[in-house]
Amino acid sequence: MSRIVVFGAGGRAGVRVVGEAVARGHEVTAVVRDPGKYAGAWGSSGAGASGAGSSGTGSSGTGSSGVRVVAGDVTDLAGVAEVAAGHDAAVQVAARLDVSSEEFYTAAARALVGGLGRAGVSRLVAVGIGSLLEVSPGVRLVDTPDFPAEARAFSLGHAAELEVFEKSGLDWVVLAPPPVLLDESASRTGRYRIGGGEVPALEPVFSFADLGVAVVDEVEQPRHHRVQVAVSY
Repeated sequence: MSRIVVFGAGGRAGVRVVGEAVARGHEVTAVVRDPGKYAGAWGSSGAGASGAGSSGTGSSGTGSSGVRVVAGDVTDLAGVAEVAAGHDAAVQVAARLDVSSEEFYTAAARALVGGLGRAGVSRLVAVGIGSLLEVSPGVRLVDTPDFPAEARAFSLGHAAELEVFEKSGLDWVVLAPPPVLLDESASRTGRYRIGGGEVPALEPVFSFADLGVAVVDEVEQPRHHRVQVAVSY
């Protein structure tokens, strides 16, 4: 059993990562912005939030499900260090749409690098974006002529995150799902494959549930190190 801290646990990917990890018997700290929204989630008993403006965490304690829900901000280095202490690995699936993508992902990556280093947690598994995969050698999907401008801005935030990770000493991996619709309702199949840095041959959808499987697999048995790889069917 491992102790895993998941930043962005309340999102569509995060919920599946937490559920998958708990089902395998791991102890999970689920970091969310508002723990009150997740009372009863994953079978936990709820959580108390930190005070406004605080960099600390509020916690419910670990419930019978093996999940401890805490309030936290992935862009706060001191808060990351505090909540990550004592864990074996971290998962980053947090996102924000109310600030620019580059601002958020750069701040989050810097806080993760510094905070996890301070906490003594070396392994980080992050979920990236398929538009940063290559369509031909040296040409990312995001750089192709017809790529939508609004989607490009969001993608470049993830690119900034990668740059921070690459300069760090963390043992990180970024799993980039295919640039297709990710299915929120599809059941877990446990089926996926890991590619290289290229856009994979596409099926119409990829499920959040199977993305969760891939993430937890990389926590349990790290096979990829300091690299972005494609995950798809």
